[in-house]
Amino acid sequence: MKGRSWTALQATCYYPIDIEQKAQSIISISRTAAGQYHLGRITVEAVEYGTEDVTLPDIPQANPSPADLRRDTRDRAELARIFNAPDTAPKFRLPLGPPANPLPPPKSFGVNRIFNGKPASQPHMGVDYAVPVGNPVLAVADGTVVMAQDMFFEGNAVFINHGDGLISMYFHLSRIDVMVGQAVKKGAILGRVGSTGRATGPHLFFGVRWHDARINPQFLLEDPAKIPSL
Repeated sequence: MKGRSWTALQATCYYPIDIEQKAQSIISISRTAAGQYHLGRITVEAVEYGTEDVTLPDIPQANPSPADLRRDTRDRAELARIFNAPDTAPKFRLPLGPPANPLPPPKSFGVNRIFNGKPASQPHMGVDYAVPVGNPVLAVADGTVVMAQDMFFEGNAVFINHGDGLISMYFHLSRIDVMVGQAVKKGAILGRVGSTGRATGPHLFFGVRWHDARINPQFLLEDPAKIPSL
């Protein structure tokens, strides 16, 4: 948690753990409620998500040029500013709404991908949905658009700040229908499904980052009671 602190959400304290947190590491947590101070520890267990071979077509993302990589570096710098912004009051409740309707079964969170024989630098940080091209992409909760632009690997991408350190992400869109600074409501159309960026075909990538932890977004789309508890 890097020393971060936050208030309970709907009377429940959530402690999201980043997917790349080392297995067997111990995270100390504390909680204050009704005038009482409580201490606890979380022991991180290993999860095997598997490996996936992906064959990319002849696109720039398959063999980035030095200019492409410099562009991606600029993208990462902008995202760091967004992810490190101070927390604000939550504008959402759990569960979140679906990022598309209907929403197909999720796939690929956490897998180690190999692109054209080259291992990716990190696991897959979100969920892929086989949503048809052109279908609307929906905001999963109220929030403010903090980034909406064409990125090198993500393609047309939208990032929404929902308060309480929660950022939702939508990648590979065919078009973007919102702008930075715009307030959006749950269910608002953000754009349309496409295959821009590093993609082999039309689909929706949906991810979340909560209190700077990259977690499986399915936890937040389903009944909160299913989230593992201490």
